[in-house]
Parts: sequence; C-alpha cells; structure tokens
Amino acid sequence: MSLTPPAAVIVLAAGEGTRMKSRALPKVLHPIAGRSLVGHAVAAARELAPAQLAVVVGHLREKVVEHLAAEFPEAVPVVQEEQNGTGHAVRVALEALARDGRLGEGAVIVTTGDTPLLTGETLRHLAQAHAEDGNAATVLTAEVPDATGYGRILRGEDGRVRAIVEHKDATEAQREIREINSGVFAFDGKLLGEALSEVRTDNSQGEEYLTDTLQILREAGHRVGAVVAADHQDILGINDRVQLAQARRILNDRLLERAMRAGVTVVDPATTWFDVTVEYEQDAVVQPNTQLKGATRIGEGAEVGPNSTLTDTVVGAGASVSNTTAFEAEVAEGASVGPYAYLRPGTKLGAKGKIGTFVETKKAEIGPGSKVPHLSYVGDATIGEGSNIGAASVFVNYDGVNKHHTTIGDHCRTGSDNMFVAPVNVGDGAYTAAGSVIYQDVPAGALGVTRPQQRNVEGWVSRKRPGTAAARAAEAAQARRRDGSAESDAPSA
Repeated sequence: MSLTPPAAVIVLAAGEGTRMKSRALPKVLHPIAGRSLVGHAVAAARELAPAQLAVVVGHLREKVVEHLAAEFPEAVPVVQEEQNGTGHAVRVALEALARDGRLGEGAVIVTTGDTPLLTGETLRHLAQAHAEDGNAATVLTAEVPDATGYGRILRGEDGRVRAIVEHKDATEAQREIREINSGVFAFDGKLLGEALSEVRTDNSQGEEYLTDTLQILREAGHRVGAVVAADHQDILGINDRVQLAQARRILNDRLLERAMRAGVTVVDPATTWFDVTVEYEQDAVVQPNTQLKGATRIGEGAEVGPNSTLTDTVVGAGASVSNTTAFEAEVAEGASVGPYAYLRPGTKLGAKGKIGTFVETKKAEIGPGSKVPHLSYVGDATIGEGSNIGAASVFVNYDGVNKHHTTIGDHCRTGSDNMFVAPVNVGDGAYTAAGSVIYQDVPAGALGVTRPQQRNVEGWVSRKRPGTAAARAAEAAQARRRDGSAESDAPSA
C-alpha cells in the first residue's frame, strides 16, 4: 500500500541538555556533519512530507526558533514553557496545531531532536508498518548491546507491546531487557489526544511520560505495535559531547561509504570528513586529511587533498586542489590549486587556470588559462584569459577606508614583485616590469615600468662595516680582482 503522508510530525527539542556542558548552545543546536542535531531530525521528518511539521522548543528557545527560521522555515516552533515531560510536550504541540486549525486527521509521528542518525527511510518504515497493522500506536525500538539509561520495552505473551518502563523506574529484571524505546512513535492522532488526557505524573520524575500512552491505549482495547530498527545505531541519542563525537564518526562512515559506492575514491576514510550536504561525481578522488563542508561539490575526475578544507566550494571536472583552504570559491574544470593556497569568498578560477603555492585570493575572477603561480595576494580583481601574474605580486586593494578593484586584461605578463595599487587597469597584451609599483593604467600592449635607477656606492661595506665577515669577503674579492687585472696587464713573453 502507498504511504499516506502523516497529519503531523512533532520533533521534541525543548530540553536543556545539561550534560553537554554548554552555556552558549542548547543541546539540539550542537553541530554534526554540517547540520544541527535538530536539523538532522527535521530533515529526516521532512522526507515523510507531513501536512504539518512542529518542533517543540523550550530552553534557549530564541536561538532554536531563529535557527529553524533560517534553515527550516516550514517547521512550526511550539513553545513548551515548562519542561514537564515528553507527554506534556506532545500535548502542547497537538493543542497548538489544533488551535491554529492546522491539525488534520491521520497519523502523528513523534521524534526527538537529538537523534542525528535517524533516517527518513527508518521513519517511512515505521509509518508504513503502523498503517498496515492498523495500530493505535507503534513504537520504534532497537536491540542494543547496552541498554543503560533507555526505557525498556515490555511485551506480552502475544509479543505485542504491553508498556514501556523508564530506566529509573525499572526493576532489576526489567533492566536486563535489551530492547529499548527509541523515543520515536507513530500514533493515531485522535486516539493520541485522548490518551494524553489520562497520563499521570506519579513517577520518579513527576513528569508526563509519552510512553504511558501505550499502556493506556492497550488497556482501552487498541492495538499497540513495535517496529525494530534495522540498525540500532539509527536511534542513538546524544546526551554529551562524547556521544556527539561517536555519532559524528558513525554518520561520517555512512557518508563516506555512500560516496565510495557511488564511484568516489576515498584514500583514507579515517582522516576524511564529509558534511551531509556535500555532492560529488564518479571518479573523484579525495586524498587523506581532507574535510568537505557545506554545499561543496566535487566534479567528475577531480582530485582534492591531501590536507584540504573546502567549504561551500565547487571543484570542476578534472581539477586538482591540494593542501588548500577554500570558502565559497569556484574552481573550473581542469584547473589546479595549491599546494598551500587560501581561496576566500568570491574566488573564481577559470578552466585550466592555476592558483599556485602560497597564494591568497579574495573576490578574484581569474580567467581561463590564467595563472597566479607563487607567493601572491589577489584581492578585488579581475584577470582575463591566458595571463600570468609574476611571483610575489600584491593587489593593493584597501586604502584604509574602502576596497578598490584591479583589472588585468587578456594575455598579460606581469613581472615579479609587482604592486598593483587599485583602482588600476592593465590592458590586453600588456607587460609590467619586475619590481614595479603600478598605480596608473597600463595601455594594451604597453610595458609598465616604475623602476628607479640603480646606484652602486663602491667601498661602502669596508668603510661602514669594517671587520665583519661581509667586509672580509668583499676585500678578498677585490684583491682577487686586482691580482687578475695585474696578470692581464703583464707583457707576454
């Protein structure tokens, strides 16, 4: 049967997460693989195409609401003023959606904002089983090696879920059970609302447990089922930074495996990190110690790394980027970058162009076939096609108040140790001499020179630095020169 989109998905994200030991961030905003924890939960929920997607917020709610508005504007924030348990959070969300007339009939899926490994595929499997079995409630469970801290699934003789007991409330025998509650559920929306009205707070925490609704529904004669997750790691929750790092490793392994099965060579997965938003094409190669972040895209046959960090950067087919840090840059097909280059936002390198060793660029458009090979800074500049920028050149773009632009034309050859004092233009086919400060426009085909005449002061070292190694070396050289001159002046036999 085809899956009907749920009436709502509710993501529980109100908790403080004290074990994260953070004053700056609520737990659900801690990042992992390019998204916040709650971002992963919302992204997975979004794959079900629910009629409504609500996120229950509480601790530092302003930051969470701002984050959702920027990244997931379709998510409706619902404020839980006091954190009185998961049942209370879901009740608040249902009441808010019903009050605004946004809650229709159908299934309601409840997930948590701290399970970044939960996938849309697992949620679809849960929703599908819930619909096919005609359950009032279906809980996603998992068989785990260590169930400490998790609610245990209590099943009846018929194998159906009888209840869920929280770890703190469980007996010693119940704590031996390894099937745990994931905190993710599918409910009949109408029956959920009725069951929540009967939830009590007579437990060790004095809170409204969402899990109590399962026993309430079962005792009312409704079917309560369970779906065991295919991979128990899907339901791992994050409570501290150790678990955050462990989940990051698991998620990264998944992302790298997906890339490799799609035709990407990852030379050393142990030192390679991808964000979930990274895109790639087959036959790309990623060398060791490389991080690909944000909306980075790697083209077919391109090679990135080693020792590179690319953020929101596009690398074209067949390009090479080595030992490079890049932000919001574009490297066209067949181009090469590095080693030891720094590409700042606005850098655009044309096809078969080159940004070489110890080069920094910013807001620089470098045309096809053009090269900036060595030891240079190119900022706020346009370089045409087939031009070469000499080593140790600086595009002087800042006057202390404003930034100014430099334009280098097509097929130019600029000398080493040039300063281009913006705003300035170098015309097509022009040259500039080594050591020049170019502060006036150079016409097409001209040679720009600002080199002063050299003057040599003979004997300066011996007079001003007597007794030094330099003086002794100079005097020895002068003696050899005098001796050579004397021999050449002697009459021949």
